[in-house]
Amino acid sequence: MGSFLFVVSFASALILAFLTYDLYRRYQHYKGGHRHLLFWAIGLGMFGIASLCDGILDLTWSELAFIGWYLFGAVLNAAWIGQGTLFLLVRKRWVFATAIILAMLSIVTFVILLSTPLNATAYESGTPIAAQYQDILPKDAIVRRATPIFNIYGTITLVGGALYSGYLFYRKKILPNRVLGNVFIAAGALAVAGAGVLNRYGLGQFHSFAQLTFAVLMYYGFVLASKPAAVQESESPPQAAPLISK
Repeated sequence: MGSFLFVVSFASALILAFLTYDLYRRYQHYKGGHRHLLFWAIGLGMFGIASLCDGILDLTWSELAFIGWYLFGAVLNAAWIGQGTLFLLVRKRWVFATAIILAMLSIVTFVILLSTPLNATAYESGTPIAAQYQDILPKDAIVRRATPIFNIYGTITLVGGALYSGYLFYRKKILPNRVLGNVFIAAGALAVAGAGVLNRYGLGQFHSFAQLTFAVLMYYGFVLASKPAAVQESESPPQAAPLISK
């Protein structure tokens, strides 16, 4: 079981690594007002690291892998991806302030997690880490209280932003590929959010599959949303499309 879950986690990490590179490459090309691509790349990169750490923990114990899995997979990634969506949809100066706050809170959370004693004796080889992390991480750990805050923020900005953006295109009756792409993006985010809920109820064996589902849906959504569209009579030639568009 452990080796099979490692393959699933490693596949997720590879897909996310490819998507992260593609997003960062686009950011490097456009820069300027495309900061959302940078935050999406960082967020997806975090999830890729978490997927790789998940695979390692399916085979053997590693404190560093556990910290990477929990920090980047359970806490930060959704918030950073959601911050990218916020940059895309809201062109206001206060968005920069939220990004600074997010970065500072992320650093503080990392420091807190590093100082948290882990119960390595509770680790069982071959058992999904998502099914046993609650026994490894102290129940009174401060970092546990921060996790819901990051996840709620990320889910609202990512899923809400994707659905809102898709709705705008649907209402205008243009670019149906971007509507469908945004639906897949939102579905991928919900798949991971749902897995997080199952983890809390001791059903962590589904987490690795949720990661793979997230990776595939996000990548397919990105491809659809980025597919060049035919130029309409009332529109200028389309630019290279970002992951989520207004």
